[in-house]
Amino acid sequence: MKEAGCDRIFHEKVSSRTPEEKRIQLQAALATLEEGDCLCISKLDRCGRTMVEVVNRLHDLQSRGIHVRTLDGLLDTRSLGKMAPLVIGLLTGLAECERSMIVERTRESIEHRRRTGGNLGGRPGLPQIKKDHIVRLREEGNSLRQIVSLTGVSLAAVQKTCKEHQAVAA
Repeated sequence: MKEAGCDRIFHEKVSSRTPEEKRIQLQAALATLEEGDCLCISKLDRCGRTMVEVVNRLHDLQSRGIHVRTLDGLLDTRSLGKMAPLVIGLLTGLAECERSMIVERTRESIEHRRRTGGNLGGRPGLPQIKKDHIVRLREEGNSLRQIVSLTGVSLAAVQKTCKEHQAVAA
């Protein structure tokens, strides 16, 4: 960064999954920028967790009159001049397209799993044999807590099984 001519250097080591509000150094760097400044970053993905976040940040900085330059040479909005908004617009369009494709693929995957009986996620339910055992213990007069200790099933699962059985029986 010093070789690149940076006056102030902000440094942090965080996971790419760290939320933006917990990236203290990034927030400090963005807060110090003024119109005409240049934000120099090692790579474009250091601006945000997702491509959408990165592109939105680039657009915001561009609208504030702040230039962005990456050390890997991928982007330099100052040298792009009047073309910078076009490049950022293209990146924005690509990010939106990528996001809509992800949503579409996710929807298709869920529909496929529904049609084929695949796993839709979530915790698997109790096997029917355990449910029958819980109902039998309850009908024998055992308390819910006794059933929990006898079966090793959580209290919530025992309660749910008993309520489902009562609803069917009614």
